Amino acid sequence: MTVRSPHLHHALRSFVLGAFAYLLRELDETGTTLPFAFEEHGQRRGPTLYEYRPLVTGFIEEREGLLRSREDALIALEELRREPAAAIYARAHAGSGPSSDDALFRTVLFDLLLRTAEACGGFDWDDETFDRVYTELERSLFGERRTYVAVAPLVGLSVGVAVDLGPGIRLRAAAEGELARHWPEAGGLLPQGFGREPDRYCVAELRRAVGGDEDVPDAPAEIADVVSSVRLATAAPLAAGPVLFETLDGRPYGIRPVLPIAATQPPGEPTRLDSFRGPLAADLLARLVLADADTPLAEALDRWELSLFQHDPFRAEQLRAAFSALLGATWPLRASVLLEDEATAREQMHADLAALAAGGGGTTGSADAVRRALVVALRHGDRESLVRDLDRALLGVGSTRALYAAV
Repeated sequence: MTVRSPHLHHALRSFVLGAFAYLLRELDETGTTLPFAFEEHGQRRGPTLYEYRPLVTGFIEEREGLLRSREDALIALEELRREPAAAIYARAHAGSGPSSDDALFRTVLFDLLLRTAEACGGFDWDDETFDRVYTELERSLFGERRTYVAVAPLVGLSVGVAVDLGPGIRLRAAAEGELARHWPEAGGLLPQGFGREPDRYCVAELRRAVGGDEDVPDAPAEIADVVSSVRLATAAPLAAGPVLFETLDGRPYGIRPVLPIAATQPPGEPTRLDSFRGPLAADLLARLVLADADTPLAEALDRWELSLFQHDPFRAEQLRAAFSALLGATWPLRASVLLEDEATAREQMHADLAALAAGGGGTTGSADAVRRALVVALRHGDRESLVRDLDRALLGVGSTRALYAAV
């Protein structure tokens, strides 16, 4: 094999080899045997094969602290510190608790040990197996592109199949053990009942290709946008987090908090993301960028989302501010024309919104009207042009019929 960094290869090989010797000695001295999983491998033709697979991960993790303090681990860490490419793992944990050395040990050295032991099926050393696992590490450290993945647990929503919301963004069912494999402490960081209740088994996954010298994406902000778009499309009491889990080329990279507005669950009944609302959420997610250049639209989105967590009179105030920012001073008339096509329904909506504008409380109908108006404005793509179209309709020289399909 071609080694990019011979000194790093030697130091990491010495660490893993020394760890194998130490762990074998532990087994011999304590009389402990590794637990095994009995796996069945069916075949279309021929007999069914059975495999005893040693469960090495738990045994190694119980001794992580002892392995971290060994001299060969300290030498390996010293070599890692000399590699600028390895600094990306340490930088992910800067200021968040663990030292850079602890981060390098957990994300590089300890992960390399676990992968090698799993590939060897125990602690019987095999040079070819180690070289294969080490080659994957070098490809990650020195490659021009890396694969970044962030996963955030979701509550308040269910999906039948994976739903794509854009390039590299999807909602899917959580795979059993996918988080605990890299983060043994993940169980204490998940929402209560996650994986056991119908509306608490999905995750939002963000996947990106990252250049060798690029920073990783701002996952908390992107996940927050995902939450906002699904809330707009479904009115679901959706929340993500409270933390998201990051990997880089399949190795643990970090744990970061989700933004509070996305991590807080609003009241409401859990919702299923169906085949219509999924594409709608994807469309809205792509259009949220419009708010960057339209301050009133951004204000309306923020006010509406804040209203989800408040009670009157604060809720009503947020709804009024959202409508005013979105549609201007005559928002009760404009919203009624925008959202209702039938005369009686339009008149009833205007009465409800006029009462809200006059200082009344925020009803369920008025709150949903704000959500629907935001959906239309985002899908229209030009809020100011939308307001002009509404005024033309009020004058009887235009129609908003084409807009109703958006809500």
